[in-house]
Amino acid sequence: MARYEGGCLCGAVRYRAQAAPINERVCHCRLCQKVIGAAFNARVLFRIDDVTVDGPVATVNTSPDLKRGFCAACGTTMFSRRDSAGIIGITTGSLDDPSVFKPQMHIWTASRQPWVQLDDGLPRYEGAPPPN
Repeated sequence: MARYEGGCLCGAVRYRAQAAPINERVCHCRLCQKVIGAAFNARVLFRIDDVTVDGPVATVNTSPDLKRGFCAACGTTMFSRRDSAGIIGITTGSLDDPSVFKPQMHIWTASRQPWVQLDDGLPRYEGAPPPN
């Protein structure tokens, strides 16, 4: 199994996942674009209980049921967390080894930036994907 460990730019926050991910997706929604500051959010989804986070994490609710976590010192966005579903999505840019990311699909492609070319053959969903 791949190792999923990472942290923020300044090193004040570290995390590690203790299990295989639920899924790995690229989200193109406008909310993710704003939060990440990029054209999409590539993320690895785990059960909350399978991820340990150490350090000074600050959070903000970006929607009623979604909390984003970032380093209180340097501002690196590291996760999105949906407590009601018991899931946490780790940003791949904050992984120590982002090459372990193996995307399975693109979601919210209706908001995809027109200059982003999707030619990887992965499934695409204009909105939310079908339930697992």
